[in-house]
Amino acid sequence: MAQDLVFKVQRRSIQLIGPAEPTPHEYKRLSDIDDQEGLQFHVRLVFFYRPEPRMEGKDPVQVIRSGLARALVPYYPFAGRLREWEERKLVVDCTGEGVMFIEADADVRLEQFGDGLQPPFPCMDELLYDVPGSGGILNSPLLLIQVTRLRCGGFVFGLRFNHTMCDGFGIYQFINAVAEMAGGASSPSVTPVWQRELLDARDPPQVIFSHREYEKVARTVPDEGAGTDDMVHRSFFFGKDEVAAIRNSVPHHLRSCSTVFELIVACLWRCRTIALRPNPDEDMRFLTLVNARSRFNPPLPTGYYGNAFAFPAAVARAGKLCRNPLGYALELVRKVKMLMNEEYLQSVADLMVAKRRSGFGPIGSFLVSHLTRAGFDKVDFGWGKPVYGGTAGGAEGPLPGTITFYLRGRNPQGEEGIVVPICLPAPVMERFEQALENVLQGREAVRAPKTPQVSASL
Repeated sequence: MAQDLVFKVQRRSIQLIGPAEPTPHEYKRLSDIDDQEGLQFHVRLVFFYRPEPRMEGKDPVQVIRSGLARALVPYYPFAGRLREWEERKLVVDCTGEGVMFIEADADVRLEQFGDGLQPPFPCMDELLYDVPGSGGILNSPLLLIQVTRLRCGGFVFGLRFNHTMCDGFGIYQFINAVAEMAGGASSPSVTPVWQRELLDARDPPQVIFSHREYEKVARTVPDEGAGTDDMVHRSFFFGKDEVAAIRNSVPHHLRSCSTVFELIVACLWRCRTIALRPNPDEDMRFLTLVNARSRFNPPLPTGYYGNAFAFPAAVARAGKLCRNPLGYALELVRKVKMLMNEEYLQSVADLMVAKRRSGFGPIGSFLVSHLTRAGFDKVDFGWGKPVYGGTAGGAEGPLPGTITFYLRGRNPQGEEGIVVPICLPAPVMERFEQALENVLQGREAVRAPKTPQVSASL
């Protein structure tokens, strides 16, 4: 992709789009999972669409704007504003004020973005304009949407959402409802379910896990360039050859039983730790978002669009993580996923109330959100599936570089695979790329590591 591509975007109007019909004015509480401090940020998504001959004469701006207004009827909480009640409890004031909508045109064609669209995207701030004063958590629009027409007849759909309202599966459910209503459906195929009380804390709270993902620790060695403008954004593609190389670098007993996700994120966690050069005695944490919808008995209702995940932590001393071969990190990653069940998520909700909604500890943490099953690559407003649909980059969240995403994607040759955007300070990124290249080129020693000790106290 042409990273140096520069183009102009003309914003025609900035509007508030409310529900197409009257909706209830009421207060709706977020769950004790939703309103934790670590989710109080906005996430950007972007979707690129080709021109579609059968849609000739139809304006994507008008089509999507109409579908949006109609979808906001069943999803009316999105048209409200967040307020804070006592003990930092967040509630949605369903005012019907609406979501922010921007109509725009860009003097660029889709093909100019190149083949194998991957974040970061050129001029992303123009394709999803950060309207001044719109990015707060409280008393601000919960969604910001921009539809940008391209010269070729294609368009870009950009969306920013307040993470306290929903997770990746929840926002896909809403976007797909907009697409369905834009296509003429009278109602969404999946009826939205609020019921946030299902993920509230017990009374009294019963925290039965250690939840090391929420530990607050001090940095012993400052990150090079962290918090400065010297941050580099890149995406890394993992096709069949890259996955095979990683698989070949772990012991035989782990090759057949490890998933592609486990292999890739274990490799990234270890390479990132090597690149950061932390104190060898410092704890490094790998966190992965685990969708809990199907792990309840009975499962959460179909249509539940709140945050329904936890991110249990695998923990290792930096020195051990760097010195041991990749199999050491992989064992930790594989075992920590087994912790996730209904009881674990309930314990998180209890912890949020007991600890006044504390956020996860970002120091020494690397959090990966698995979004290949979220459905972003299938959203069809009438112009077919997107050329790319997913996050806008790897710098979402309060601390760039701590959170990243595991996405479907293609390389410039058209091969399907996994794309992971990474954001690191420039010198750290250089070392990260070298460490990753060592694995992909087979320069990693393959030996059975000492089995890491993993338990439910992670």
